[in-house]
Amino acid sequence: MIVWNVDPEIFRIGSVAPRYYSLAFVIGFLFAEKYIGGYLKRNGYTAKEVSKLFTLSLIGTIVGARLGHCLFYEPSYYLSNPLKILKVWEGGLASHGGFLGVMLAVYIFNKRVKKVDYLWLLDLVAAPALLTGAFIRIGNLMNSEILGHQTDVPWAFIFTRVDQIPRHPSQLYEAIGYLFVSLIGFYLYSKYSKTWPKGRFVGFILAFGMSWRFFTEFYKDNQVSFESDMILNLGQLLSVPMAIIGIILIFRRQIFSK
Repeated sequence: MIVWNVDPEIFRIGSVAPRYYSLAFVIGFLFAEKYIGGYLKRNGYTAKEVSKLFTLSLIGTIVGARLGHCLFYEPSYYLSNPLKILKVWEGGLASHGGFLGVMLAVYIFNKRVKKVDYLWLLDLVAAPALLTGAFIRIGNLMNSEILGHQTDVPWAFIFTRVDQIPRHPSQLYEAIGYLFVSLIGFYLYSKYSKTWPKGRFVGFILAFGMSWRFFTEFYKDNQVSFESDMILNLGQLLSVPMAIIGIILIFRRQIFSK
């Protein structure tokens, strides 16, 4: 058993208290910006264009993740208290909404900043986006949130800031899976970006990333009370269509050529 009692705040000076969750979020985005920005600059994009893509992606992720949480998980509360939606610092971000926000950001970049092939750019950002998701799950671990079911496995975590129950470290399960899938995605992109049809890389990330998310949900406690009456929880129901879209993108040439 691992006793987990990490303070989610890195340090505190007065009212200033940066958290590990925020640090994980920033690390993921900075890595993504360096990877994507370097690739785009080598292919003729200006620093200003790269900066606009990064800004749009950051806004898209935060807005999408926040709206995803508010509308997917607690719609009645937030629709009754719409100003609460703006209070991101109070917590509540949904990764599915974040992924959709990135897709929308890439679309806006394509329409408003520089005309590019939409699927080509999604292919480029897909693996970094999933890797950022892995960092964010580490942030959830540091916050002692998104807890797993009770278990007696040797690697169980006891989140003493919550209770004394040994649990599956579901945050780590999800982070490890995202890391593994994203690293394979980086490798495949480096080898086959010139030969694979556009959309196949983002399809790979969606299909396998969301399939892993579907699997890890079996080890998590429900996030909201209404999930207790559901066969599949909300995280699984949101993952299924995204995984299906990924499969279609992987095989779309074969599907639509018949």
